[in-house]
Formats: sequence, structure tokens, C-alpha cells
Amino acid sequence: MALTLKQLRYFMAAAETGQISHAAMELNISQSAITTAVQGLESQLGVRLFERSAQGVVPTIEGARFLNHARNILAAVEDAERLPLGRDRQVTGRLRLGTTYTVAGYFMSRHYARFRRAHPDIQIEMMEMPRLAVEEGLATGSLDMAVMLVSNLANSAGLEQEILMRSRRRLWLSTDHPLLTRERITLHDVSQQPYVMLTVDEAKDTASRYWAKTGFAPAVCFTTSSVEAVRSMVANGVGVTILSDMVYRPWSLEGQRIEIRAVADTIPSMDVGLAWRKSQPLTPAAAVFRAFMSVAMGGGG
Repeated sequence: MALTLKQLRYFMAAAETGQISHAAMELNISQSAITTAVQGLESQLGVRLFERSAQGVVPTIEGARFLNHARNILAAVEDAERLPLGRDRQVTGRLRLGTTYTVAGYFMSRHYARFRRAHPDIQIEMMEMPRLAVEEGLATGSLDMAVMLVSNLANSAGLEQEILMRSRRRLWLSTDHPLLTRERITLHDVSQQPYVMLTVDEAKDTASRYWAKTGFAPAVCFTTSSVEAVRSMVANGVGVTILSDMVYRPWSLEGQRIEIRAVADTIPSMDVGLAWRKSQPLTPAAAVFRAFMSVAMGGGG
């Protein structure tokens, strides 16, 4: 039996939310529909796509590989539906697009490639910069738009923003970590463990702000700007960390498993979005890109 687009969408929703119940709510369908679709895929492919536990679902190695294929298939279908239609196809020009490190590495690549295919007459120049440089570029007009962590945006008075995705932050642990046996994990519990601190894209500053509200502090044993180093350290049991689902992968480079758990305390999400200068109308190319990203993220245009 051939795979269906519905199966792929249901599988992607489960993989990206980490919970069958959350995926069902997002898609406004029953949990059994998600479960049936995933089981059907596993039967057809002959592999297990998820590791299942009381806390939710995490893709296996095969599941993570298939998730990339599913994203590419659905992106191609959306491109096929969009390409012949709309006045946006007639727009030409240049789009100077700023982005930050995490967004460039974990969010923008597939959207950038799809936009170029969908709008070959728009010359897109994407530049990775620190957040302050991106905000300065938007304010001075050297950038038309940015895709960035708008949850870190400082110049909210001078810049418009539009959230594309909220990525929740969860606790990362090794497979044999004692906290995995807890039904409820708090930041106080986490503060008792060695902690691996990521610094890139102001991750350390963000963590410091929400930790400060609790009266506790992480027991930092290692600080790094490399997400892959964090992944390896956590997988090897050196420490735990709290990072967003957008950068989570269930396996380290060495092929070791990384578990994730929700934390009971309130932790802000990492919000990816668009930003542009308030005092200047969007260029036609920037307006097309904004509409494209809205559709890509399910906003409907």
C-alpha cells in the first residue's frame, strides 16, 4: 500500500510535538487517528519510527531519517500547489534577509531552499549575524527583513515582529539519568545536577533570566557555544541542560540517545519570527517572503 500525505502529516505532527495528544489537538483530530497512521507507516516501512514512553514519543534513528524525507515530500507537494498560482510569482527584485545562528542552522535552510524554488525571480541574499547586528541592519535599512529569535528582540519600539513558531524548552538527559524516574521534575531538581550551559544566540542570558525568577541557579559544569558539544556531553552523562525542541535531536554524533522531559516550572518558549522596520513599508519581495513564510508555517497567507 502506498504512503499517504495524511500519514506523513500525522507522523510529522507527532514527531514535532513529542506527544500524540498534542499532535491530535493541533490537527483537531482524534488521538487514535494519529496512532493508526503511525502504526500503518511502521508496518509499511518495516521499521519502528518512535520510542514510546509515558512521557510521549521520540523518533528512533530510522524515525529521524524518515522525518527529513517526510518534510521534503510535503514541501514538494506544497511547492507544486503554489507554483502555478498567484500574483506573487510576478514579483522580482532583491530581498536582503538577516538571520541569527540558531535560526540559520535549525530552521531556515529548508524554507530558504523552497522560497528560491518558488520565486526564482527574487534574488534573496541571506546573511547570518549576531542579533544586535541584525537589529541594527533593520534599523538602518541595510536589511529588508530578518528571520530571528524574536523572543530576544530588544528594539521592539522600532521593529515590527511576527511570530512564526514557538519552540518550548525541555530538559535533556542521558538514558540512565536518575531524574528519568521522577513523575514531576522542577528547576530545583535540575539545580542539583551538573549542568551543561549553551551560550550561542544569547542562550545563557535567556536561561539566566528564567532561572533568576526561581531563586535557584544551575550548577554549570561546562560552557560551550556548540549545540553538538552539548548533545554529546548530555548523552555521555556529563550533565543535563534545558534547550528548545527546535534544536533537539534524539541522538548525539556518537549515536548515543538523549532523552527529554518537561519541567514543571514556567520556562519561556524560544520564538522564531520575522522582524522588519516599523517606519518603512515592506518591499514587494519582502511582502512575498512574509506571505510565503506564513503559509509555510500554517498561517494560511
